[in-house]
Amino acid sequence: MFYLLLKYVILGPLLRLLFRPRIEGLEHVPESGAAIVAGNHLSFSDHFLMPAIIKRRITFLAKAEYFTGPGVKGRLTAAFFRSAGQIPVDRSGKEAGQAAIREGLGVLRKGELLGIYPEGTRSHDGRLYKGKVGVAAMALKGEAPVIPCAMIGTFEAQPPGKKVPRIRRVTIRFGEPLDFSRYAGMDNEKAVLRAVTDEIMYAILGLSGQEYVDKYAAVVKAEEAERAATRGKEPRGLPRTPLGRRPRTMIPESNASTARRKAPEGRGGEAK
Repeated sequence: MFYLLLKYVILGPLLRLLFRPRIEGLEHVPESGAAIVAGNHLSFSDHFLMPAIIKRRITFLAKAEYFTGPGVKGRLTAAFFRSAGQIPVDRSGKEAGQAAIREGLGVLRKGELLGIYPEGTRSHDGRLYKGKVGVAAMALKGEAPVIPCAMIGTFEAQPPGKKVPRIRRVTIRFGEPLDFSRYAGMDNEKAVLRAVTDEIMYAILGLSGQEYVDKYAAVVKAEEAERAATRGKEPRGLPRTPLGRRPRTMIPESNASTARRKAPEGRGGEAK
C-alpha cells in the first residue's frame, strides 16, 4: 500500500515535476510476467526515478547498508527502502553473489518485475563499467527476458557525494527485450554467463552512449584509492566522456563468439 502511495501520490508526482523525465521505449517493458530491467547506475536518484515512471511495481536488489543504519534515521531509511520495493542484499563475503541471485529468482518466480544494476555499484565518474554475471544467471535460471535501460543525465543531477540533487531534466530510455532462451540449460557455464552479461551491457551502452570500461567499477575505485593514498591525496575521478557521444571503447567480442559456438541449435531464436 505504501509503495502505491509513494509512486502515485507522494514521490512519483514530485519527481516528475522536478526532473521532467523524457521517457523513451516504455512499451518494451512487459505489462505482466517475469522480466528483468537491467540499467546503468549513475546516481542515488536512479533508485526512485525509474520506479516512478514504470507502470508495474518493480523490485530492486539494494545494498544491505541502506537497511542497517544506526538510530532513528537508520530505521526510517530502512523502512523507506522496503516500502519503495527494495530488497537488502549483503555484498560482503563469498556468498554475496549467490544471495543476490537467490533473492532475484524469488522475485522472478512470482512473475514480477526485477530491477538490477549489473555494474554492482554506482559509477563514480559517469562511465559504464564491466557487468557482473549475476544478471545473466538470473535471466537464464529464471527464464526471463532482460530489458536494457539507460539513465541519462542523473549523474549530472546527483553525482556521488552530492546529497541534494540539482534540478535538471533527465532521460530514461528502454531498449527491446533480450531473449536468451537459446542458452537454456547452460546457466552454469562461465563463458555463457560472461557472453550474456556482455550482450546486456552492450545493449545498455547503445542506449546511453557512455564510454565503456572493461573493468569492474569496484576494482577501478580501489585502484584510484590506493594511488591516492600513495600520493597522500584524495581520489580524483577519471576523465569522462559526456553522455551521448560515441563510446571509444567497445565490449570485446571474443567471449560472445565463444558462447555462440556452444549454443545448441534449436534452443530458441536470436536475441531481439
